[in-house]
Amino acid sequence: MSTRGRVLVAMSGGIDSSLAAVLLHEQGYEVVGMTMKTWDYASSGAKKKETGCCSLDSINDARNVAVTLGFPHYILDIREEFGDYVIDHFTGEYLAGRTPNPCVLCNTHIKWDALLRRADKLKCDYIATGHYANVREENGRFVISKGLDQAKDQSYALWGVSQESLSRTIFPLGKLRKTEIRQMATERGFIDLVNKSESYEICFIPDNDYRGFLKNRVPDLETSVDGGEFVLEDGTVVGRHQGYPFYTIGQRKGLGIALGYPVFVTEIQKDTNRVVLGTYKELAKDGMWVQKLNMIKYADLQDKQVETITKIRYNDKTGTPALITQEGDRMKVLFHKEVYAIAPGQAAVFYEGDDVIGGGWIMSSFKQEK
Repeated sequence: MSTRGRVLVAMSGGIDSSLAAVLLHEQGYEVVGMTMKTWDYASSGAKKKETGCCSLDSINDARNVAVTLGFPHYILDIREEFGDYVIDHFTGEYLAGRTPNPCVLCNTHIKWDALLRRADKLKCDYIATGHYANVREENGRFVISKGLDQAKDQSYALWGVSQESLSRTIFPLGKLRKTEIRQMATERGFIDLVNKSESYEICFIPDNDYRGFLKNRVPDLETSVDGGEFVLEDGTVVGRHQGYPFYTIGQRKGLGIALGYPVFVTEIQKDTNRVVLGTYKELAKDGMWVQKLNMIKYADLQDKQVETITKIRYNDKTGTPALITQEGDRMKVLFHKEVYAIAPGQAAVFYEGDDVIGGGWIMSSFKQEK
């Protein structure tokens, strides 16, 4: 029995989660590996070859690391709970005219909960993942902060993890850079992991065709929404579209319409099946409302004004300075400069330095009165 404790490591078969397990093993933890099967590719209708965290190759890669180092490895089938929650939410959000973020939802509502339940059954003290992030205890709170490697930082995707879950979570890669991880894998003989390509797709849409996925998921969708109107900000009808669920805020390509100047999707009106188009300037907003909050660094910011850096999407590298005020179960966000393509349904994450204050789901955006 290890004096450092027993830890359940989520192993996708990629280099990051594999090295997380390797490092914990070397640090003296009693490691148990677990690979989660979240999705059956055949049922998605995707044409692309099965790849990523749910493929047989990835499961075998994770198991190979466990066998090499001599710790147990299990496969956990969570396809039913994943589908019931993440897939239904993904589909429902597009049908509601919003743009979902399934990876954040999966982290916060599926993977951590599933890991903790199995950790208890396997008598594990901790759970660990290969995320580039850090967690520490401060003032009775468990605080997520950015990973050292800013180019790989994944703190944005973790804002929804509960305090209970964070109290038992280890991020072995938080203070390392990707280059160091590759070097460590090479030194330990895991060359296949170093050469393995990384996937940035949504795991259940391996061909990146979310429109095809929606059509397959909702058989009568295409006929029920086809032929809606493209309109300008003033309501002028300028064309017909293929259905509001097939467009996202900020989209420019694939609109199939030419007005003589660049236009972008600025609003999606579900009830009227209208898609509003505008110039890049008309995409700009400087305020938004965020709901379904999860507070990380502070338990409550009710009626307090806090200066933050706020990110509105995963690839929002720098974020934008903003003043946030919690009003009940919502957060009012006032940006100090205009932000483009704020999409309802995406996650907003609030930072204080490198620390995650908390986050939530974007409800709506607006322009402040001058």
